Amino acid sequence: MRVERVATEAVVVPLARPVRTASGTVDRAPLVLIDLVTDDGVAGHAYVFSYYPWALHPLEELVGALGGLIRGEPVVPATISATLRRRAMLLGSRNLVGMAISGLDTAAWDALAQSAGLPLVELLGGTATGIPAYDSLGMFGADEAGDAAAGSVARGFRALKIRLGFPTLEDDLAAVRAARAAIPGDVSLMVDYNQSLSPVEAIRRGRALDGEGVAWIEEPIRADDLRNCARVAAEVATPIQIGENLNGVLELRDAITVGASDLLMPDLQQIGGVSGWLEAAALTHTAGIPMSNHLFVEASAHLLAVTPTGQWLEYLDLAGPVLEEPAVVRDGHLAASGRAGLGLAWDPDAVKRYRVA
Repeated sequence: MRVERVATEAVVVPLARPVRTASGTVDRAPLVLIDLVTDDGVAGHAYVFSYYPWALHPLEELVGALGGLIRGEPVVPATISATLRRRAMLLGSRNLVGMAISGLDTAAWDALAQSAGLPLVELLGGTATGIPAYDSLGMFGADEAGDAAAGSVARGFRALKIRLGFPTLEDDLAAVRAARAAIPGDVSLMVDYNQSLSPVEAIRRGRALDGEGVAWIEEPIRADDLRNCARVAAEVATPIQIGENLNGVLELRDAITVGASDLLMPDLQQIGGVSGWLEAAALTHTAGIPMSNHLFVEASAHLLAVTPTGQWLEYLDLAGPVLEEPAVVRDGHLAASGRAGLGLAWDPDAVKRYRVA
């Protein structure tokens, strides 16, 4: 089975619940939908997320250009990724280039699993068990945090995350205490600073959050400052979580080596697609570090099921509005689709509605 062509569509999908963070508000998802079509007529699907609308078309063009480089190649995902990274060596395979390669890798895996007639999780040797999911919420002040947290529990979640990074520590504490008071004691509460603090301030606020019933503190400082991430992790008792902005497996390896965090949560399009995720899962398994996902709920449900140290699935639906069968959380868990491949199928009417010319 060989790659015949790669087709793309650029869409901007509204989020059902806009997510306010200390680094900006996300109210829509600019996505590049990828179809990797094989000479056997199988179409492997994946999508990548440009975060900003102004980055959508450059990312789409990169996916298309890199897709042209693998035309006629066998559908062997690891080989496709290695080939593209080698061809991009002088430019580098980080950021948009790395995201495009990850999307093509994931689409190749989807095509491979479809050709085998198996869900990806089964192709990888696992079973589609329900993964514990947490509701990924935005930034709420003390007057709203309690209602938001209680709403997540009412929807069946046994864990949720709120964003922090208010002007004062007192505001952060008030939001956490309001959320914590509104939910049962056995419901996990995570917080995320979205890289908004300095190392000194992260230690100060992290220590203040110790004892407040927080399951983890996510990305308190710049994610690429691994030495200071390790300093924060050493000084704060609450587990520190990073990983979504680590570019590739080598950066994740370096984060483990320096002790940059207690927990890790790779992002599918940053870590290298399915191939990169599997390498990351092996590294976290060896290091004994719990591993969660960042976004891409459909693929993550397959991959966390074969991750030895798999912990939580972050539920924030990006692509649901353009899918025939969006991922659904039931009783606080999300299971991988039972359809062949990743289970992704585009809704043509929705794609047309949200297409960006």
